[in-house]
Amino acid sequence: MKRTTAKTILVIENDLEEFRLVHEMLNGSISCAFELTHVEYIGDAERILAEQPVDIVLMDLGLADLPGLEAVRRVRAAAPRASIVLLSGADDEEIAVLAVQEGAQDYLLKGQIESRSLMRALVNSVARKMIEEGLFIEKERAQVTLDCIGDAVICTDKSGNITFLNPVAERMTGWPLKEATGRPMSETFEIADAITRKSILDPMAKATSQNRVGKLPPNCVLIRRDGHEIFIEDSVAPIHDREGQVTGAVIVFRDVTAARTLEEKLTHSAEHDFLTGLPNRMLLHDRVSQAIALARRNTGRAAVLFLDLDGFKRINDSLGHQIGDKLLQSVAMRLLACVRAPDTVSRLGGDEFVVLIQEIQRPEDAGATAGRLLEAVADVHSIDQHEIHLTASIGVSVYPSDAQDAETLIKNADAAMYRAKKNGRLIYEFFRPEMLLDPVAHRSNGPGSLAGQDSHESSFKTKILPFIRKLGRL
Repeated sequence: MKRTTAKTILVIENDLEEFRLVHEMLNGSISCAFELTHVEYIGDAERILAEQPVDIVLMDLGLADLPGLEAVRRVRAAAPRASIVLLSGADDEEIAVLAVQEGAQDYLLKGQIESRSLMRALVNSVARKMIEEGLFIEKERAQVTLDCIGDAVICTDKSGNITFLNPVAERMTGWPLKEATGRPMSETFEIADAITRKSILDPMAKATSQNRVGKLPPNCVLIRRDGHEIFIEDSVAPIHDREGQVTGAVIVFRDVTAARTLEEKLTHSAEHDFLTGLPNRMLLHDRVSQAIALARRNTGRAAVLFLDLDGFKRINDSLGHQIGDKLLQSVAMRLLACVRAPDTVSRLGGDEFVVLIQEIQRPEDAGATAGRLLEAVADVHSIDQHEIHLTASIGVSVYPSDAQDAETLIKNADAAMYRAKKNGRLIYEFFRPEMLLDPVAHRSNGPGSLAGQDSHESSFKTKILPFIRKLGRL
């Protein structure tokens, strides 16, 4: 018959005849395999236990160098994870019982030991030690959790009435334990979807009725007793009795409002320009894609206006980066004032801005917006006692005639903007396919350009003379 995995046993016995009997009994076992190490003194046992783990310590309570409970205590200290079985004389049985109370797993009376009882004691001691370890770990975990927990805990009975709230739950719900005890969970734990505002059914009742662990849905808010709302995350589980029957439920939840706020800030930072607060390239691409999808469903149009400031580098170099940053912020505010709420003004970086115009009726509508943008930028900027004059060049591309996707629509608007700069600046140009053949209008390190669609108009020089007069050039 095949033996099971060998158990390591340290035998502490200074009576060599007793050790010989134990050795014969264990070697005669056919159901278990053991690896025995024998020492006669506690000091030797401590040295071995410090060097290598053992499964079982089989020790005599009447050792010559250290008899009684003190020997058991020293072995437990040296090998806390090993199970301990004692060999006791009839006169020491009372001490053996005390030793079991202090952590030994079993004891055998000398003169009454036979092979089967020894085997049973050793095997059972290992099983009991494993159970004790498991219970200790669970108890320790629960104790540490209760001592250190920052989460709220609520318990209910099978009927859904509250039986317990911890202090954190009292603060978060606004209900003290005395007032909440015995009340239905729905009275003290009101939760709703933060977006739809619909009430969420009591998760405790679901855990009790379905006998399974669950969680609250995302975007869940707890409505406190005073009406204040906080975002929460939770875990709900049924509570069972010894027979496995559901007797109630427990919910552990935490306030994640600060985490949600931080997440929203990080998301905003990832999608917006740090200087102007405008959407960045990544968010712009999503917005343009959505606008194209909307225009496609409604058989409509959308336009992208690529705006580049004329002479910004000269201003930035002469007046300094701080003035340059404030000038960009001023331009951003003026661009926002020229568009509708559904439209998007974004900054790609440097002095480049892109304006998305949604749901236009005609391409000329985009041209009218471009004219307003040029005029707004050209109006004098008063920054830190400096009167700054600035102009811009704009390229316009329109869906669906110029491109079918966001990337191409932006690239074609960029190509048109470069043609506007080439044709004198302070103007806007609609995209035409031949612009892609112009090396000046192509930037290998910029948005680039792909084949476009139909042309719209030639160069528009909107209100050039009024702007030139403002700039003092006539």
